[in-house]
Amino acid sequence: MFCRFLAKILIPDGSKDVPVGQPIAITVEDADDIQKVPSSVTEGSDNKAENVSQQNLESDVGVQQTNSSKINTSELPPHVIVDMPALSPTMNQGNISKWRKKEGEKIEVGDIICEIETDKATLEFECLEEGYLAKILAPEGSKDVSVGQPIAITVEDPADIEAVKTSVGSSSVQEKKPVHKEAKNEFSAETSTISRISPAAKMIITEHGLDISSLKASGAHGTLLKGDVLAAIRSGTASSKSSFKDTSSHKVSPKDATSSQLESKPAVQQLDSFENLPNSQIRKVIAKRLLESKQNTPHLYLSTEVTLDPLLSFRKELKEQHDVKVSVNDIVIKAVAVALRNVPEANAFWDSERREIIPYDSIDISIAVATEKGLMTPIIRNADQKTISSISAEVKDLAEKARAGKLKPNEFQGGTFSISNLGMFPVDHFCAIINPPQAGILAVGRGNKVVEPVTGSDGVERPAVVNKMSLTLSADHRVFDGKVGGAFLLALQLNFSDIRRLML
Repeated sequence: MFCRFLAKILIPDGSKDVPVGQPIAITVEDADDIQKVPSSVTEGSDNKAENVSQQNLESDVGVQQTNSSKINTSELPPHVIVDMPALSPTMNQGNISKWRKKEGEKIEVGDIICEIETDKATLEFECLEEGYLAKILAPEGSKDVSVGQPIAITVEDPADIEAVKTSVGSSSVQEKKPVHKEAKNEFSAETSTISRISPAAKMIITEHGLDISSLKASGAHGTLLKGDVLAAIRSGTASSKSSFKDTSSHKVSPKDATSSQLESKPAVQQLDSFENLPNSQIRKVIAKRLLESKQNTPHLYLSTEVTLDPLLSFRKELKEQHDVKVSVNDIVIKAVAVALRNVPEANAFWDSERREIIPYDSIDISIAVATEKGLMTPIIRNADQKTISSISAEVKDLAEKARAGKLKPNEFQGGTFSISNLGMFPVDHFCAIINPPQAGILAVGRGNKVVEPVTGSDGVERPAVVNKMSLTLSADHRVFDGKVGGAFLLALQLNFSDIRRLML
């Protein structure tokens, strides 16, 4: 092997996840050549990243040009095209809930021109430049408008408003309305072989007495799906079993065939009698995130029961002696926050890129609040450092904002741990789904009276009625192992058994 000199280290000590084939160092044959290696030389991946970034930039420009292609800017007077903004880090499209400004009105810096329903809440869009609203491109009620798509045009001179309206005849963004269309499946000329039938398809075939040989399967490996059967019924290609019997043994007269078709019409009409209820942007995102959580996060479930009597006595004492009204949920939030402080390993998240457990610097509790548009999770920040009464006041304020759709991004984005409380419903226990990137969520059930042995002051066990509440921890198993999860629930039990721990 030839002797060479190490001229430049491209990958320093401690570098992780370096792909195979990526340059890690440069060597030279002559020691005098070491100084000739430019100091600007870095790892090859940097140059590749720059090329990729440039390609992405060019791609983004192309997208913007495509979005604005419906507007011939050359025919317009001096103007500014207002695009759909990204009002939250996860927002990629939004709905126009309401226009605060009308066409032709003056816009000052900081004026709210419209309300936009994002994937989290309905937020106000402030204009950063003054001018006049010449043309609204996305009217009220516009759905699924992509971020970066033009929604309005403004001008500096009010005399240019009419010129813009004339040049832009129709909106480049139109409201999407649900359209009921008959489902049509395209099949090849050859009849597809049916190897299996889905349960839903089998139920419809039995209900309508259809002949399987008249149906065509579109599912994988020749599976006949529910959609295949419904499509055949609506298109009229589905036939009943009687029509496929041997004609020598039974002949169907035209009169019988006509009456059979008339009898089958109500059933087909019954299948079409439905109503599409559009989902809010929030519910769409919730559905997507919950599915991603269950698919990508290994859920670990741990359950326990806590005695509620000390908590109820403490709550009664606050009300009678100090005239302070707090809910059971307020005390639960404080108890969870203190438990996370005592077991800091539970207050962390999994970094998928670095494949490491990252601890949080603060304890911020997300609380689940049900609203008409979907489930919101406002955050009580630094909950372990706040009093129960301040937590109570903050929860009430955030819950009202959440139900009114007035939460600010900093009031619902983030959080280190979540609580979902269904104690006000007849739900004894349940398992909640983790809200990524968080690693844990506590499901709180209702309190129930149970009889169990209680040791008295004399040391003798006697049966007594106590109030018990079920708690179920859903944890990311990459962050929580059994030891961390058990330690957290133990700390939580101690907090409920001795409420004075919450005052420390």
